[in-house]
Amino acid sequence: MSKPTTQSATQARRSAIYLLDQVLGEGRLLPEILAAGTLDTLPPEERARAQRLATQTLRGLERADRLLKKHLRKKTPLMVHNALRLGTVELCQGAAAHGVVNSMVEIISKHKRHGKLKGLVNAVLRKMADEGPAGWAERRVPRLPKWLRSPLAQAWGNEAMAAMDQAHFNGAPLDISAKPGADLTDLIHLNGTTLPTGSVRLATAGQVSALPGFDDGTWWVQDAAAALPARVLNLQPGESVLDLCAAPGGKTLQMAAAGAKVTAVDISKGRIARLQDNLTRTGLVASLVVGDALEQQGQYDAVLLDAPCSATGTIRRHPDLPYAKDGSEFGPLIELQARMLAHAWSLVKPGGRLLFCTCSLLPDEGECQVEEALEMFADMTVDRDALALPGVEAAWITSEGGLRLRPDYWADRGGMDGFYMACLRKAA
Repeated sequence: MSKPTTQSATQARRSAIYLLDQVLGEGRLLPEILAAGTLDTLPPEERARAQRLATQTLRGLERADRLLKKHLRKKTPLMVHNALRLGTVELCQGAAAHGVVNSMVEIISKHKRHGKLKGLVNAVLRKMADEGPAGWAERRVPRLPKWLRSPLAQAWGNEAMAAMDQAHFNGAPLDISAKPGADLTDLIHLNGTTLPTGSVRLATAGQVSALPGFDDGTWWVQDAAAALPARVLNLQPGESVLDLCAAPGGKTLQMAAAGAKVTAVDISKGRIARLQDNLTRTGLVASLVVGDALEQQGQYDAVLLDAPCSATGTIRRHPDLPYAKDGSEFGPLIELQARMLAHAWSLVKPGGRLLFCTCSLLPDEGECQVEEALEMFADMTVDRDALALPGVEAAWITSEGGLRLRPDYWADRGGMDGFYMACLRKAA
């Protein structure tokens, strides 16, 4: 990758500040902002750099704010404060001081309303260049906001919560799922390793589309935790399966690669279009439907429901989530999950199975949903044997027979997304 020019680095920083403004000021999620085409005019390397800078700043936000507090006598406009936050994080992580300071001063100086604050930005960031790195290392691991940290600590305990905070701060490596029998030797040689559950993990990936095998459609990006539901379902060639809430599509690709007849449903036309792009790239086949999961009909050998949820299990990859949300959606989401689970159950043939999963760390969106479903449906049982897969540890299996994954698991390997799943069998 070529070294960024001063101009391109400044443009990437300006774009990163805008992303921070949208997350912290407007409560928007980064995927939503990016899907709107916000960075589409940037070259790929600048676009990737802007996203990386924004996510690094969100991960280190607590530390940056604590360091900046003693240098700011009064409240600064959000855009200026986000420039200081971004600059502080870069400086504390070893970026060259002259490049960071000059970029931020230029960005602020050209702002119509805040240009007069360029002197403040220059002075504060020069102090950060001198004092920041030592102070950064002394600060505690950033914690999730209280609205989210409190219910998670209540569910898993303070020790586990501290370990999850560390996992969130560390961020996430790149995990890859591949077609059966694919040779990923070239990827493994690029600082990669095979995980116990079969996914390949790259500690440093760079531009994904430039990696060996991407153009050939040999593999796709998918967190190791997210790759387990389809493996638990264990579809056989020719079986019919309905993938509800299918986007971004990693599970659809897995099930199609296993030889199943897959019907993938998602309410978003744009996400279905991206799923079709991935099917085309990988040479796999599935029937795609733009529609509401609650309106689907038919009978299937298996149904996979990755229900809409709080997505609290994905914070290590999406550090914007704790700042763009406030927990007010928990109740409606939990009600929606229960309705979807009940409807999905009606689509399972006698003797078939339903794989219910959520990328949530909240038991109300996982364990509790399955416990309540088992009480509601007399013909439903949990298939514990389906969890007997390579790499799945006995300690991860819950009392009701589901599989609970957390970001602090595999800490020495780089962690995993938080996930819950259970394989539910219907009586014949």
